[in-house]
Amino acid sequence: LVLSLAWLGPALGGEDEDEEVIEEEEKEKKEDEVLSDEIKEEDNVLVLHEHNFARALSEHQLLLVEFYAPWCGHCQRLAPAFAQAATELRNESSPARLGKVDATAQTTLATEFGITSYPTLKLFRDGNRTHPREYTGRMDSQGIVRWMQRRAGPSATLLQDTDTIAAFISSQDLVVIGFFKDLRGEAAQAFFEVAAEMVDLTFGVAEAAELFQEYGLSADTVCLFKKFDEKQTNFPVDPARGLDMAELTQQIRVHSLQLVMEFTNETSNQIFSAKIPHHMLLFLNTSSPEQLSLRDGFRAAAGGFRGEVLFVVVDVTGHGADVLPFFGMTAADAPTLRLVKMKNNRKYQMEQDDFSASAIGTFIQAVLDGKVKPHLLSAEPPEDWDTRPVKVLVGKTFEQVAFDETKNVFVKFYAPWCPHCQEMAAAWEELAERYKDREDIVIAEMDSTANELEDITIRGYPTMHYFPAGPGRKMVEYKGSRDVDTFSKFLENGGTLPEEPPVSEVRGQPPCPGWSPAPAG
Repeated sequence: LVLSLAWLGPALGGEDEDEEVIEEEEKEKKEDEVLSDEIKEEDNVLVLHEHNFARALSEHQLLLVEFYAPWCGHCQRLAPAFAQAATELRNESSPARLGKVDATAQTTLATEFGITSYPTLKLFRDGNRTHPREYTGRMDSQGIVRWMQRRAGPSATLLQDTDTIAAFISSQDLVVIGFFKDLRGEAAQAFFEVAAEMVDLTFGVAEAAELFQEYGLSADTVCLFKKFDEKQTNFPVDPARGLDMAELTQQIRVHSLQLVMEFTNETSNQIFSAKIPHHMLLFLNTSSPEQLSLRDGFRAAAGGFRGEVLFVVVDVTGHGADVLPFFGMTAADAPTLRLVKMKNNRKYQMEQDDFSASAIGTFIQAVLDGKVKPHLLSAEPPEDWDTRPVKVLVGKTFEQVAFDETKNVFVKFYAPWCPHCQEMAAAWEELAERYKDREDIVIAEMDSTANELEDITIRGYPTMHYFPAGPGRKMVEYKGSRDVDTFSKFLENGGTLPEEPPVSEVRGQPPCPGWSPAPAG
């Protein structure tokens, strides 16, 4: 009976016609929804498109919009935090709201706001769509909430008398107070902008003459009050130049850190977000009293390099155990010293560790003056490194393979923990299989977390470089799609692509932030 109905249904008509009508009605309904300026919500996030975007801007004083792509892994990971932040802001009746735009479907909006990567977050204030502000906060729910709260209300608390300011200073381990004779002046307004950006710190502001006198000030000054190291650090405002926001931000970042930091889960974000160009690390086993005593000389050397070099103590048996592989070390190597140049992760070490303040200072100055060569990591080459289709390179063998004048060498630099590297591993193997019988082409890979090169800095994973045959040390960075056919076109065209895909479709995994074990978020 079922089989009979299955073939009789179409013959009799009716059912299929009904289904077609229903499908057509649903299609028309969806089109009407898209064309409408009605604003729907998903988990308290406004769902925006080109027909309701203007309405959303007019109805919400502060609107943070995420431009996303449905296929983007970064967007998928952000989604729960973004929804949680939207809910928190909604529950506290904040004027700030969150919205989202599928930039792959709403191409008109994506073009208008110059969206080239995902996710991109932009803040729209007071209905202005011509000058949205880039989001600069952390990509987690609390980071988003705090960033929006600073923009919804005053970014700094007004302090009007000595009792209030004293209580404010004692309320936190660290507070920033701007003393300005005119709170409507340019310097004060720049200070409010800095306070709005630095959401992890507490800011106050004062203009009363008695408060200037109370803290020994005679002109506009930003003061950092701490319960550690020096208790008050002053940053006078230059009357001629005014208040430089970038300069003040960096000064606050530098001086809000302890002179010598302990590397812990709680301090790691502070350490790397301070953007201090060099880090001097003392690796210790903190269970050893003898090793703990080495901190005295380390601290004594730190004062002379503040702002240029950040001094950090790393416990090799605690949180610091995770960073040891980055230095090619084990816990047994402690105590020892390393200096890291943050812009390229180059590491420097003494010929023989000397923990006195004078020796540490002399070593650091020699590195800063360019008189010390970096210490480069290299794993040992596997015995079968050149027998498989994908050749396995290490620091020691890289030069002889990559710069072989008779070969065109295509190298993938990767990190074992990187999801993007894992996703393209099969394509790289397939590419190597395709060219394994070509004498003039080598497909290779190198683990950049275990191997370092003096003249090549890897800033994201995976990174692919092509080293063409012939004289000279030529190198071409590959920026195309990560699939076998595009790789092959690149090789067949001698290291170029006829037409490269948009950059927005290719996102790399950033390397570890400095010498931290966790990938940057």
